[in-house]
Amino acid sequence: MTDAPDGPSPRLSKRGRSRAEFEASVADFEAQVRATNARIEKRTGRNLPLAIGVGLVLGFGLLFSLIFLKFIFVIFAGALLVFTAFELASALRFAGRDVPRIPTVIAGLVVAPASFFWHANGQWLSLLAGIGLVTLWRLAESLVKRHRSTGADLVKDLVAGIFVQSYVVFLGSFALLLAGQDAGGGKMGGQWWTLGFLIVVISTDTGAYASGLLFGKHPMAPRISPKKTWEGFAGSMTVAAIAGILVSTLMLGEPIWFGIIFGIVIALAATMGDLTESLIKRDLGIKDISTWLPGHGGFLDRLDSVLPSAAVAYALYLIFG
Repeated sequence: MTDAPDGPSPRLSKRGRSRAEFEASVADFEAQVRATNARIEKRTGRNLPLAIGVGLVLGFGLLFSLIFLKFIFVIFAGALLVFTAFELASALRFAGRDVPRIPTVIAGLVVAPASFFWHANGQWLSLLAGIGLVTLWRLAESLVKRHRSTGADLVKDLVAGIFVQSYVVFLGSFALLLAGQDAGGGKMGGQWWTLGFLIVVISTDTGAYASGLLFGKHPMAPRISPKKTWEGFAGSMTVAAIAGILVSTLMLGEPIWFGIIFGIVIALAATMGDLTESLIKRDLGIKDISTWLPGHGGFLDRLDSVLPSAAVAYALYLIFG
């Protein structure tokens, strides 16, 4: 009697080969995706798919709050201001500047609702009160032995504390100030203007990344932001103008010419905000303000374009809205 041959049957061997080929195809695809992500990260300086995911989460949060419940926007935007001010104060402390973080957080908590509910008066009074609190807190610390420092260092610490309030809290509060404006005379309310300028800012960033990734060759400001190119800037301006026209005509009830102005001015402000934050990081000698947001670094890395754009959007609202 002859024994059965060893090894799998031809049918099983065929299945095994098919499975091995499938697994090899999946592994090859994963390797291509990783290589593509590596090239994108090298060109843009960040994990772009992860950055897009985080950006979408923040964007949907702002969208929901502005459309359905403005009170939620106060909480959402106020929390962003607080976290951003805290991380910038922490980065400055890492660089040697003693910026007290507790009063910095308190000031952000107060300015956000004050700007929304009590408008410009609430914004300015709460801002001045916040600057006073941060300054007095640091002066009180200087009287304690463990916080003693030279007069020059103390002045630098005070200036750094005021800078955090002016750059993050003050500029960011314009978004809340704008959202708190009520509609009148057939015009759209401030929350739609807030949503509109945020759409233009997002479009500006997206256009800059896409065009810079595809066509970027000529650095715009290599000593400040090596990844930013003139091709990316041109793409951001083009996309921002288109977004401005759509926002103006479909959302704000304004003419096309205003949409062009709205898009271009917001794009210029967003670009200046991006370069300003890059200059701050360069002076501090760090890549990201923090690592709290995957793919972005920190909150300021995400809001750098929004902060000056909020002030510009509020000015445009006062002039045209």
